[in-house]
Amino acid sequence: MSIFSAVLAARQEAEEAAPVDEWGGNPLEMNVNEKFVGVEYQAVYIAFCSIVVWPIIPGIGFLYSGLSRRKSSVALLFQSFMVAATITFQWMFWGYSLTYSKTAGPFIGDLANFGLRGVMSGRSGDLPEILFCFYQLLFCAATVQIVIGGAFERGRIIPSIVFGFCWATVVYCPIACWTWNANGWLYNLPSLDFAGGGPVHIASGCSALAYALVLGKRKVTGAPSHKKAHNVTLVFLGTVLIWFGWFGFNGGSTLGLSVRSLLVIFNTNAAASAGILGWVLVDYVKHGRRFSIVGACEGAIAGLVGITPAAGYVSPWISFVIGILTGAACALLENVDSWLGIDEGMDVFKLHGVGGMVGSFLTGIFATSKVSMLDGVTEASGALDGVGVQVGRQLADICAVSIYSFVVSCILLLILKYIPGLHLRITDEAEEAGLDRDQFFGEEIGDTEIFEEIAKRGLSTDAIVGHTPNKGSSIDQAQTETKKAD
Repeated sequence: MSIFSAVLAARQEAEEAAPVDEWGGNPLEMNVNEKFVGVEYQAVYIAFCSIVVWPIIPGIGFLYSGLSRRKSSVALLFQSFMVAATITFQWMFWGYSLTYSKTAGPFIGDLANFGLRGVMSGRSGDLPEILFCFYQLLFCAATVQIVIGGAFERGRIIPSIVFGFCWATVVYCPIACWTWNANGWLYNLPSLDFAGGGPVHIASGCSALAYALVLGKRKVTGAPSHKKAHNVTLVFLGTVLIWFGWFGFNGGSTLGLSVRSLLVIFNTNAAASAGILGWVLVDYVKHGRRFSIVGACEGAIAGLVGITPAAGYVSPWISFVIGILTGAACALLENVDSWLGIDEGMDVFKLHGVGGMVGSFLTGIFATSKVSMLDGVTEASGALDGVGVQVGRQLADICAVSIYSFVVSCILLLILKYIPGLHLRITDEAEEAGLDRDQFFGEEIGDTEIFEEIAKRGLSTDAIVGHTPNKGSSIDQAQTETKKAD
């Protein structure tokens, strides 16, 4: 049903007709470029989309760093690079094979492409397989980076990276295989998931919730900054990179240049814009006609999440509807952490888990073959076309992905928790000082001299610029002393 599966089916037919060696074609015996003559533009398009997608990974790092307290912000930037490095190895080692091998079962792939065997000069549809492999690597890396947000401000670095490698192997790869591999059970159900509502968003949101649950709540200090972004500029910058990268994330998921891929790019922008309107409207009503730049950024991300499973199946106006509904729904769940009793301060579950569920459900309602057939290949219909059963299939997808990702993540984290040297959480003292001081040497965000001076005075480095101190507080006393000195 998806273009991913069409490409895999084409590759399987080609390989059965002409078996290849461990490279996917011996360049010493044949010109491996000949098979792409006349369709080179397809590879150029996907290569361009891959480059556009990559900034999502550091973009999430900027977003998370800005949302955290200053004393833990460097750790979240560092983790974005560590995730990219670790998942690159995992994908090369066995991740790609476990997800996209042509001889996969209904639940997970085999090791036919272990170590990229048969990939380097192979073919996937009209694309060099190494390009297809790289493009899908970025999906996996971005998803793991989202999950790491569950360790917000109290998770140790090394265990989080080990968890990311294991999570990609036992959670992401199976779910992506279910969804996009031609042999996957969700594909054959069929469930509609254009670019990752299940494998990327629902799975990461539920897994981040599991991470936060196993870690336990943060140590509450009573500081005003405990639940506030320390740097809205970083939040804004991260959102810009994510929004930009999403054009390649969704736009390239047609795996070829067509009218449908161009429509997908338009739909992506429409949904993100609508998500801002939905979230800001809720904030405006709830908070006495006042605005929030962080809220606007979260609204954009909610819109992007909501349109991910639907982008290649719906019209622009329906994309706008999906964006505004997803943005408003996520904004209305502002207190979901309190309701669940779990401290998931990055809002990963609210934005990606809930947003992905809303988007997947609405895909079942609004998908229409008039849009999907714009690529000349894919026929996909939802309730709008009279296929009401598709809504039930989408619900089955949502339930399966949510339960599997949450339960397996909990089990994996509990196993890691009791392995010597891999205890998940930093000490209370380290949390009080901040992840940056505990896990790094001599690096922190901000003017180091200012923070050293604050520390000498015995003040909290979490003090928010512009926050009015309480009468008689240490900050108030320091300000009084400064005025006297002046």
